[in-house]
Amino acid sequence: MDLNLTSPSKISSQTKIIALIAVFSALYAVLRLIQVFPIVGVPGARFSISDSLAPIYGIILGPYAGGLSVVIGTFLGMALGKPVVFLGLDFLPALVNAVAVGLLVRRKWIPVIILNVGLLIVFLLYPLTSFLITIPGTNIVIPFVWLHIVALAVLISPLGYKAGNWVNSSKTQNLLAGIAILGFVGTMMQHLMGNILFEIVFGVPIGGWTASYFHTYIWPPIVIVYPWERLVLVILTILIGVPVVKALRNTLLKPGK
Repeated sequence: MDLNLTSPSKISSQTKIIALIAVFSALYAVLRLIQVFPIVGVPGARFSISDSLAPIYGIILGPYAGGLSVVIGTFLGMALGKPVVFLGLDFLPALVNAVAVGLLVRRKWIPVIILNVGLLIVFLLYPLTSFLITIPGTNIVIPFVWLHIVALAVLISPLGYKAGNWVNSSKTQNLLAGIAILGFVGTMMQHLMGNILFEIVFGVPIGGWTASYFHTYIWPPIVIVYPWERLVLVILTILIGVPVVKALRNTLLKPGK
């Protein structure tokens, strides 16, 4: 467990962990109701503030408590009226994000690389995926997963390993860099998991969308928009994460310990 609670108390550490999971789950559920912008290609779905919290939960709670908080918070959000998009599996993308970042903070680098590569391979091999996309209105052809390849390269590089140490730094610039890198890697893995669910739920045989429909009407506009969506989410993660991690480090916990 990643929590290092410093306030003296007769309550057991396990009870404190349960209390923190309850608090962070409730916060996640409420923030899932605050929607920011629509998700391109997913009818009626919108990003919410909670989409920027998954890497922060991984940093401050670790992969297990952070991941559990995301799962519970997602179902609480559904109970409060957040629309269900992926047949009740809506928690999976953010869960991957929180667990991956939590493992990186704990210096468990190799499992995250394996998970990232595995998700990338599954997505690329899925029959509904377009590997190369022609940007609408041009003759420019690019790999759909170009930004995922960049994120994987960052993860494999020394930056991916050092970022887990930087979030424990007392220097604001190191903390900011660490959260930015972890947020970028985590949100790109979240996007991969979301894409896989998207294809399963909306594609044949469940949703009825064919490979031709995906190749023609879905992936071309998404390849233009998704990098900007991810940039916005990473910026939100930085804006929320830096002050939150600094505040909690000085009161309740130390990330990654």
